[in-house]
Amino acid sequence: MQNQSFHLIKILKRLKFALKSRNYIEIKNLSNQIIHTSSIEQDPDIISVAVILYALSKLIERESYKSYRGWQDFFRNYIKLLDNSIINLQKRNLAGFRENISEIRNLIESLSGHLKDYISEVFRKAQINKASRIYEHGISMEQTAKILGISIWELAEYAGQTGIADVDLSITLPVKERIKIAEEIFR
Repeated sequence: MQNQSFHLIKILKRLKFALKSRNYIEIKNLSNQIIHTSSIEQDPDIISVAVILYALSKLIERESYKSYRGWQDFFRNYIKLLDNSIINLQKRNLAGFRENISEIRNLIESLSGHLKDYISEVFRKAQINKASRIYEHGISMEQTAKILGISIWELAEYAGQTGIADVDLSITLPVKERIKIAEEIFR
């Protein structure tokens, strides 16, 4: 986790800069970077950060979020918890970092009305999106769904819509190339 902590600190600092400029494309890219590097270790905390970043990019991308009552408080608390996450990672306080990530998730529960429904839906879709990215990296559908707390059916439906699962398994190498590879193996 030590190398990942350093990488994650860099990403979270870049996130703060992207938030100031409301650059939701950069935030999505940062989320994808986290997923790419964390797919091997399958650390749920790191993957949660990727989901949080992606959901945040979606919230910033849409202008309608600003009209909901409670948005400003939610956003301010969200940023404060991200700052605390950076501090805890820098201090190598993984328990504090995990607590911050949990608090970000719980922040949604403190909302009310349409804003809660809206943000909950954005986070749910972000989980499914990030699950598809992990699945794309070769992690089984069952394991991916378990890590992100979604059903296999949700992941399968999304993967089917995006074409991630569209791999033609009937395409093979020509016979001569397969024989050549086999001969090289047995030399």
